[in-house]
Amino acid sequence: MKLLEKDFTVNQTGSAKIVAEEPDDVWLLYNLILPGDVVSADTTRKVHLESSTKHAVSRVKLTLHLKVTCRDFHKDSSTLRLHGRNLHQNHHVAAGSFHTLTLEPHKPFHLRKKLWENDAVQALNETAQKSNPNNSPPDLAVVLFHQHHAEIHLVGHGATARCFKIEPRKKTGHGSGSTVFFRQVFAALVKHVDFNVVKSVVLSSEEFRRFVSSEAKRLRNRWLEENKTRIVVVSGHEGDLGKVLGDPAVTDLVKDVKVGAFRELWEMVCNDSGRACYGQAEVERAREVRAIETLLICDELYRNNEVGTRKRYEGLVKSVKEGGGKALVYSSMHVSAPQLSQLTGVAAILRFPLPDLEEDP
Repeated sequence: MKLLEKDFTVNQTGSAKIVAEEPDDVWLLYNLILPGDVVSADTTRKVHLESSTKHAVSRVKLTLHLKVTCRDFHKDSSTLRLHGRNLHQNHHVAAGSFHTLTLEPHKPFHLRKKLWENDAVQALNETAQKSNPNNSPPDLAVVLFHQHHAEIHLVGHGATARCFKIEPRKKTGHGSGSTVFFRQVFAALVKHVDFNVVKSVVLSSEEFRRFVSSEAKRLRNRWLEENKTRIVVVSGHEGDLGKVLGDPAVTDLVKDVKVGAFRELWEMVCNDSGRACYGQAEVERAREVRAIETLLICDELYRNNEVGTRKRYEGLVKSVKEGGGKALVYSSMHVSAPQLSQLTGVAAILRFPLPDLEEDP
């Protein structure tokens, strides 16, 4: 979501110019735009042109200013249809007539509200901030060695992205001819990682760390030479990025509350402390007694394409926040997301033990 113009404050009248960038943003707009709001956007309309000799139909571009009466979200096309009364007359549309606007990704529009409630301001600001990659530079560069190739990943705020895959020119593995292969990996690391941005480099091979040290000295790479303490080796997890990032030596480098929350949850589940639960039924029962301190939920549930499912979990998140708890939504790119999915995708850390929660009807 891009916030192109911003002229609003909490509990005041104001407006914003917005453009959705992806389908998920359209769902946010469905919850943000309410009856009574005014939406202005460019659209096209068919008009009938009459002359003394012929009748023609043409499509013209115009701007509508609708006072919204109702809206419909279409999940299949990821569009939002707004129905309302046009406020300003133009050559082709009368003031007071009812029309429909369709909002979709990459279509800018203006939104005016009589009252910008706190939830709307917070949701819009957070979504716009997340869409700016400059707001979340990567914390780590991870060089992960598999049996027949290596990968370089960038990790920032718990989100991971593979930026390069390196395969040896000959299928010789990492034993014989490893110097040639290591040189390929080193070259890719220097090319694809901005060492002025990343805070640390994580390697899954001690042998490669030694190679990096000697190669950096040979090539006079000052960052790698002067920041040896910021190069961390986590071995024994060949090819498993989740285990590498879950290693305590690495999680301490990533200042991400979501990683810490999942580690806390997992320890409670393993120790059967009674202060953790997972699965929709158990989490709902914990919510009913206001026992949830932290809710953990995968975005495949929170942003599900099925409207009923989506509303159910949005209601759960809202209820937890209203009860004084925290709600953490894990994107599919988050390092903890696969493990949370194995716990049904929704789980909670509780304020107090509820040992009989699983047995409740």
